[in-house]
Parts: sequence; structure tokens; C-alpha cells
Amino acid sequence: GLDRSLDHQKKAKELNLVTDCLTLNQLIQKVDIIILAIPVHNAQEMIVDILNDIPERTYLLDMGSTKSGICDIVKDHPKRSHYVACHPMTGTEYTGPNAAVYDLFDQKPVIICDKEESGNLALEAAQQMFQALNMRILYMDSKDHDTHAAYVSHISHISSFTLALSVLDKEQSESAIFDLASGGFESTARLAKSSAEMWSQIFIQNKDSLLEVLDVYSYWLRKFRVAIEDEDVEALNNLIKE
Repeated sequence: GLDRSLDHQKKAKELNLVTDCLTLNQLIQKVDIIILAIPVHNAQEMIVDILNDIPERTYLLDMGSTKSGICDIVKDHPKRSHYVACHPMTGTEYTGPNAAVYDLFDQKPVIICDKEESGNLALEAAQQMFQALNMRILYMDSKDHDTHAAYVSHISHISSFTLALSVLDKEQSESAIFDLASGGFESTARLAKSSAEMWSQIFIQNKDSLLEVLDVYSYWLRKFRVAIEDEDVEALNNLIKE
């Protein structure tokens, strides 16, 4: 394995998540599959250099939450066939080796994007790995993926960050909020503990789709606000049922 944090490298070895930690150049020459699981902007900065040096027998997978940007960067690369664009739709709000979860991928969907751009051998290697993890494999155009991800994943994180900020703002004068907070708040705000570095970049990478979904989200928030302000029980019932 490889991690920019020496503490993470040490902990990964202690937990037996990796047998050894090497430099990137050593890894590229030693492994059959390179899995790039880092913030999207870092992956975009590294991917061309990795493909430049990758041996014929080695394949590259990235696990980023947005796909069209990185796919555009490598679309004309002579070793594009060695690369498979992937997005496992799972994760937790925690980071680092201690956050590893044994069955994290079990029965979860994984999206493979622009599969026609990947070589058959690279695609087969990725599919076999995901099948071994008992994942459900789906295929999608990278731009379509980013639009769907904005609606089913990225907006959830923005909602969680917004809720947490709203409560923290109020908590300055009413600490009882946290004493009263239970399951509903906890489950909704869980994602607010996610990595700021990672998610700020995801939001920028998926700007166009995310602005669209934020407009839709704001539309429905206004509907709820008007119904509550007007004490319109029927309108609220209809909104909640829908």
C-alpha cells in the first residue's frame, strides 16, 4: 500500500491491512492492480503519470465519487485501456486505516463508467475483484453517473452539513438541543463528520449537477416552509406522502 501519511502507513501495517508500504514507483512495478482511493482532485493530478509508467500487465482503478472529469483527462491517453473508472456506492463518515470495515462492500452497488473505453482484460480484472467482494456491478456513462450521484449521494452530504451548521448556530444559546437530540438527528447529521477535504473537492468537481439538484432541493424546502407558515395541513400531508 501507499499513503501520504506515515501514521496511516504504520497503522495499516499494524492492522494487517497491508503487508508493506512502498513508494509509488515501486508499487507501479510490483502490483497487478493499482487502486486509487484518494480525493478526486489528487487522483486527477496523478493519473496521467501513473498511466505513463504502468506496465503492460498492470491495470488502474480509481474509486472517486465523480467520474466525468477524470475520464476526460485520460480519454486520449495511449494506455487508456489499462484504466477502469469505478465508484463503489458505500462508505462511512470516518477516514484512515482505523475506519476499515470488514463487510463494507457486501451487496453494495459499484458503478463502472465508460466501460467501452477500458480494455477487456482490465475490465475483467475489475469485475472479478468486485464479484469477489459480493458487489452488484452497474454500468453507466460517466456524465450520467455524476448527475445521478448528485441526486442520491452528494445532496445528502450537503443536507447533513447544513443541518449540523443550523443546530450548532442555535446551540450557542440553547445547549439543550444536544441533550434532546436522538435517533432522527443522529442519523441525519451522521454524514456531517465526513472529510472536509474530500467533500469540498467532490462538490466543486460536480458543480453543474449539484447546482441543479440544489435548486430542486430549495424548491421543495420552500414548499414545506409555505405550508407550515400557512398552517396548511392538507398541503403538508400531500408533501410528506409524496
